[in-house]
Amino acid sequence: MIDDFGPVLARARAGSAEAFTLLYEDLVRPVAAYLRARGVRDVDDLTSEVFLAVFTSVGRFTGGQEQFRSWVFTIARRRLVDHWRSSSRTVPQEPYEPDDDDRSTESAEDQALDALGEERTLQLLARLTDDQREVLVLRIVADLTVEQVAEVVGKRSGAVKALQRRALSTLRRIVESEAVTL
Repeated sequence: MIDDFGPVLARARAGSAEAFTLLYEDLVRPVAAYLRARGVRDVDDLTSEVFLAVFTSVGRFTGGQEQFRSWVFTIARRRLVDHWRSSSRTVPQEPYEPDDDDRSTESAEDQALDALGEERTLQLLARLTDDQREVLVLRIVADLTVEQVAEVVGKRSGAVKALQRRALSTLRRIVESEAVTL
């Protein structure tokens, strides 16, 4: 979170590269984690597209830091939908290789996925409905509030809570039935 969000946003609107960098660094890891959890293979490319859209339209954004976060994830979700539409017409790309990841420190999401096993986590997520998976990834990986998720997915807060509850219940049943210890 950015302590002085208002002034940083104002500077970004005025074209400050430093302010853009602060906004980018605050949200790049959660956005990339969200896209990775949704099965995107070229996370860096799509994350760049998201932030290009953010920075070219930041002048039209109104609201505080929480609304900004929701707005960024709304853009990420739209880019994700566009990505899946276009990729259904193109040849599959190279899969993500964690060993080739040259970041200097792992994100909390990477550490959690390493602990559970990325493949196992994706297998579990694949067993949820699309809506349940979307809500769970936005709540846990993107760390959005129920209200922010509702805004991103275009549903009421109560529906988001119900989807999250059902998703967690489904995952609990799967894990218990397979006698997996986390």
